[in-house]
Amino acid sequence: MTDGTRRSIAALTSPEVARQLSATSILVLPLGAIEQHGPHLPLNTDVVIADALSRRMVERWGDQVDLWQLPVVPIGLSREHDWAPGTLSLSIQGFVTVLRDLAGAIVGALPARNLAIVNGHGGNRGLLENLLHELHRDFGLNACIIHPFDLAKMEGQLANDVHGGRNETSVMLALAPELVRRDRLARAARAPDVETIEALIFDRGVTWPWRTDDPRLANEGVIGDPAAASAALGNAIVESIVTQSRDVFIRLLQRGAR
Repeated sequence: MTDGTRRSIAALTSPEVARQLSATSILVLPLGAIEQHGPHLPLNTDVVIADALSRRMVERWGDQVDLWQLPVVPIGLSREHDWAPGTLSLSIQGFVTVLRDLAGAIVGALPARNLAIVNGHGGNRGLLENLLHELHRDFGLNACIIHPFDLAKMEGQLANDVHGGRNETSVMLALAPELVRRDRLARAARAPDVETIEALIFDRGVTWPWRTDDPRLANEGVIGDPAAASAALGNAIVESIVTQSRDVFIRLLQRGAR
């Protein structure tokens, strides 16, 4: 096997699962979305990022903390983008059903009881945080959620870089540059008003059903400035995420040992 498949559940044979995994193994589940990312990024941006980051985490820390990568779940909750052609979204009920069914399948088919979900789409976050309790109580899974861009320890974070902007485009330039339409970066380049973003998206006192077709927030579906992106910044973000993930896995094991 190559380094990229050596710790992939899907690449194992059935007898190898029983021999190589244990109750303390950690399953890494990439969770993405199929949704618009402006004129310059593909619909599967969140899938590409979640899958690639999961693979790099497993390659870096797999032998140390016994990580195993699960196949990616490609569709999530993307109703804020459903105005755009190509966007696919599960319903809330469907999303919960898929993840609960998957949790049941994991418990029935694999000995591992630790699960780290690498969430590539911010719109999945709210339900995932509540679902953690059900994964523990109903299935006996010791689980956590990694939110990659929030996990990264980077200087100069931008409050108006929310979707398809500098950071997300930079990471795609680092991970899958062939998928970035570089000639279209300038079309979506506009720095949104920080006060409007904080009021409609990040206000902790009120939750609003914000959308990426709202001209107060977005330009061509983008909230941020992709023209400021670079592969160098993307590589720095990826390295920070992968480095920081080690402590997450160790804390997960510690919680499971209680």
